[in-house]
Amino acid sequence: MGLLCWLIGVYMIVVLARIVLSWFPISYDSPMVPVARGLSAATDPVLEPMRRAIPPVRLGAMAMDLSPLILILGLSILRNIIC
Repeated sequence: MGLLCWLIGVYMIVVLARIVLSWFPISYDSPMVPVARGLSAATDPVLEPMRRAIPPVRLGAMAMDLSPLILILGLSILRNIIC
């Protein structure tokens, strides 16, 4: 159980890093490109089905994707139940 709890916590950090990194534009010659691709590869298999089920929230001209926040909430609840 301890390993599973730890893995859930690490995945939550990966999702948070993806959220923070999405706030900054990354050019193709940036040293952050491999990090961004790695975070996307780790989180897209879970986030893509959620994005299809949960439409973005429109705030005027902006659209906000809530799927990462819902994923973190779900992981937090799961971690509290398991651990």
